[in-house]
Amino acid sequence: MRISARLMAASALATLVSACGAGAPVQTATSAAPVGSVPAAGAQEQQIIDLIAQMSLERKVAQLIQPDIASITPADVEKYRFGSVLNGGNSGPYNNDFAPAEDWLKLADEFWEASTKPLANGEPAIPTIWGTDAVHGHANVIGATIFPHNIALGATGEPDLIRRIGAATATEIEVTGIDWTFAPTVAVARDDRWGRTYESYSEDPALVAQMGVAMVEGLQGKPGDEDFLGKGRVIATAKHFFGDGGTAQGVDQGEVNGDIEDLKRIHVAPYPPAIDAGLGSVMASFNSINGKKMHGNKALLTDLLRDEMGFDGLVVGDWNGHGQIKGCTNTDCPQAMLAGLDVYMVPEDWKGLYETTLSQVKDGTIPEARIDQAVARVLRIKQRAGILDGEVKPSMRPNGGDWSKLGSAEHRAIAREAVAKSMVLLKNNGVLPIKANANIMVAGTAADSIAQQAGGWTITWQGGGELTNKDFPGATSILAGIQDAAKSSGGSVDFSLYGVLAEGQQPDLGIVVFGEEPYAEFVGDRKDLAFRDEEGLKVLRTLKAAGVPTVAVFLSGRPMWVNRELNVADAFVAAWLPGSEGAGVADFLYGKAGASGALSFSWPVSCEGNPLNGPEGALFPVGFSRSMDNTTPFGALSEDCSALDGGGGSDWFTAGRLAERVKALSKGTELPDLRGKAGGIVARGIDRNTQEDARQIDFGPGTALDLSGPQGGNAYRITYQVLQRPSGKVELASNGGTFDVSRELLIAEGKGWREMVITEACLAGINNGLTIRSEAPFSIQISAIAQETAADGAECSF
Repeated sequence: MRISARLMAASALATLVSACGAGAPVQTATSAAPVGSVPAAGAQEQQIIDLIAQMSLERKVAQLIQPDIASITPADVEKYRFGSVLNGGNSGPYNNDFAPAEDWLKLADEFWEASTKPLANGEPAIPTIWGTDAVHGHANVIGATIFPHNIALGATGEPDLIRRIGAATATEIEVTGIDWTFAPTVAVARDDRWGRTYESYSEDPALVAQMGVAMVEGLQGKPGDEDFLGKGRVIATAKHFFGDGGTAQGVDQGEVNGDIEDLKRIHVAPYPPAIDAGLGSVMASFNSINGKKMHGNKALLTDLLRDEMGFDGLVVGDWNGHGQIKGCTNTDCPQAMLAGLDVYMVPEDWKGLYETTLSQVKDGTIPEARIDQAVARVLRIKQRAGILDGEVKPSMRPNGGDWSKLGSAEHRAIAREAVAKSMVLLKNNGVLPIKANANIMVAGTAADSIAQQAGGWTITWQGGGELTNKDFPGATSILAGIQDAAKSSGGSVDFSLYGVLAEGQQPDLGIVVFGEEPYAEFVGDRKDLAFRDEEGLKVLRTLKAAGVPTVAVFLSGRPMWVNRELNVADAFVAAWLPGSEGAGVADFLYGKAGASGALSFSWPVSCEGNPLNGPEGALFPVGFSRSMDNTTPFGALSEDCSALDGGGGSDWFTAGRLAERVKALSKGTELPDLRGKAGGIVARGIDRNTQEDARQIDFGPGTALDLSGPQGGNAYRITYQVLQRPSGKVELASNGGTFDVSRELLIAEGKGWREMVITEACLAGINNGLTIRSEAPFSIQISAIAQETAADGAECSF
């Protein structure tokens, strides 16, 4: 029989399986030995060996495929027996981003039941596990506690607080039946233009390591403790290995270049302490290291992470990250498995990848020994989490369905404490702390927006958008927190979006809440650090003109150039992205929180956004903290910012129209307003923000679009989107120079609207003529083209 034959191979498997980690298997959850030690194979390891011996190749491969819940059903799980599923930032149960918490648990039960139904041939039924991005609390779920993002937690400097946050988050995850979180992010963000800066605890590797360990211990418990990966604990993931915070120009998923040892000292530093803390999983990064994609980098995923660092958990991919490896697609990538990836995160193309991988094992492209090794790692983390031994469905586990713990008063109190301790006071002319009985004017559209104060990765992937305060039951806006604090101190609050004072009204203090709109990942990438939204600035100036002292409360996912606001405000608070408990901001403003938090990132003195990691060029250095009684003034800051000047450029295509001079000079394009057909090119209107304000340009093979406009500078800025990667070379040309952009467009595939800035660093001798050529059929969507003046030495970016 097939199964008994496989059982006979158990002894042969033992050698392989016991070598899955750094030499030999590490201790399981119930062991008292340190995680990094090398124990003898015991009953627990034998269980894994026996299970693998009984599994068919089809079931083994399925353990290594992780689809998204938006593209898979419990029936699919029953048929294929996938080892895990995930929910992306925009994936809710039954295709509802706003599904009630009960639906999350219901679907978790359905997936578990489907995966554990007996198999007809007697193979073992291995329970599936569910992974989620609970990066600042279980924030995908309506009613959960939303903690401050990591940038704020780094400012608290309190590992014990982060441990408590991790434990509270794990409990709320368990309530909804989920087993695994893709957190903490232990990126060391070194260029604040990166759209994920707020997911980093600090630019300082030592602080990131300290906070990362605390979060891992909060989520999983400590190895050797009775509750390690037990009740109230979930599997943690350190991400993204490695270098995600070190990409050139802060471009998400971009290039990290430099001496490998120097890079390791910064970007690998948080991982060894997390591994020593019993870390269950590591997520591979999207970025490249010196030109090689991490998902396919055996020297780093295996030689460094496994052999040198001793990690024995599982390595999971990021969202179709394997498809970015040269020679790979989302449905075909043996390179990733051979490099050391254990679980493919393949949200939608799971069936194609499953079938391809299965065929590649059968034809020897991927050795079955490598599959067994990866399966052993998946089974081992399930074993440590108690999912292999007599586990019941999620709703019957400890905390499962205990709705009193989702967004509980206890957890919200921890979050409120974290908010108050994360506030960093940058300026104070004596208006803080707020005095009892003060009559306050609160202003700013962000003041009563829980969505804006929570930021990205909140209910939806990008956060914000259509979310309203009704989507956050139990949460408190900053305005509501200030109102409660004022009332309890004998004062009062008037709220005006734009700080409009009634005739004769003269409040004691104005509090203006403003900042960045929510964003996540590459959508948040910036070309500079200039804060452009002038709503808060205008309100601050209005109140100042009326003789009202002001406090600026700045919401942001990174330090930004806000010299204008700093100059006009009497006090300025970096409030980061505090999450659901806006009352913590009020606690700080009223002096109830004790000391100010301390900057975990350098604050820039200029707006250009060049990497700033240290005191040189910093307005406020890492570690800066001002106490409430420190009213030392600082001189007026420069308000010059070249990024705000526009560089004397000219718009060529904007709001769905080519500029008249561009149409006049672009002889031969025969595409007025970039519409119609000419020379093998088809251009048609599409809607981006308004009706037909952008164009889709479809190139035929060997075609080119030639544009010419009035001379406007030495650089081009193009706002674009690529839905499908080019199948041939695409190049830009100007004044005889050419630049192959094929690789950059490949990386941009499916990433939404982006900006490319083309300077003489990549396209020499730019003039007022621009050509886009494509060797093969290719489509690109464009919403704006402008020519502008770039600073000498400015780099190209995409």
